[in-house]
Amino acid sequence: MEEANATHYSDFVLQGFYHLEAYRISLFILFLSTYIFTLSGNMLIIVVVCCQVKLHTPMYFFISNLSFLEMWYVSTTVPKLLTLMVATNHRISFHWCFAQLYMFHGLGMTECALLAIMAFDRYVAICKPLRYSTIMNRTTCQLLASLCWLYGFTSSTIPLIYTLKLPLCGPRHINHYFCDLAPLLGLSCTDTHFNDLINSCVIGFATMFNLSFIILMYINIIYSVIKIKSNIGRKKAFSTCSSHITVVLMIYSTAFSVYGSPKHVRSYDMFFALMYMVVTPLLNPFIYCLRNKDVKRALRKSINRN
Repeated sequence: MEEANATHYSDFVLQGFYHLEAYRISLFILFLSTYIFTLSGNMLIIVVVCCQVKLHTPMYFFISNLSFLEMWYVSTTVPKLLTLMVATNHRISFHWCFAQLYMFHGLGMTECALLAIMAFDRYVAICKPLRYSTIMNRTTCQLLASLCWLYGFTSSTIPLIYTLKLPLCGPRHINHYFCDLAPLLGLSCTDTHFNDLINSCVIGFATMFNLSFIILMYINIIYSVIKIKSNIGRKKAFSTCSSHITVVLMIYSTAFSVYGSPKHVRSYDMFFALMYMVVTPLLNPFIYCLRNKDVKRALRKSINRN
């Protein structure tokens, strides 16, 4: 019994970079630079929103929540990724592997919920402007953000628990850059159809329900904007949504590329997973800074003051 437990809790070997050994130094520099820029860019947004009183609005409160989430997101996988590139030992401990799995999916589901709430915020701002400050007051915003985080990390416990229960056998070689559901299920000795069903329900609900809610909000927004007679008014209304729409399209397109495929991990699945966990968090600050006049104005004000 003790020997079986020891085998169950033994280390895994991440094999995602085995075919790229010749480029590992170049990749290390690339991902380290990306990691530093991601942390710096998202931290910059949080600092600017906190320091500039004009940005103390529901919209920027949720943007700063998203930036905080992206910092955690990239920190869940990239530090271990960097270690794998410079170390000859590509092992990851059993407990860290499942902690990484839990954090990755918890943050992913929280992100989906946050994007839905941000769409609701834009809907209230454009469709119900006179009631905006009443509906989206400080207490409501804090409650909605807290529910997003609670929902994300509560939901991710379900696939985690069912994956932990699976008996694992054979060489513990994970054909990926990090610990994810599909490669872990591939190591199981038993049939995993029930786990596939559970994972599809939990992840499918997190993505499809929130995406459907976002689409519904934007249908209402478009309907309200069309009724605005002024071209300037229509342009201004759409401009407040452009950054959010860009982020939603970017995140959901990469997420569907990764999790909309069969359970066996292929090379291009790993490429999209890399895009999802490294590139997307890097681009978010640039999207909100470059496409948002208020943030750019606040940044200039902060720089000029210094």
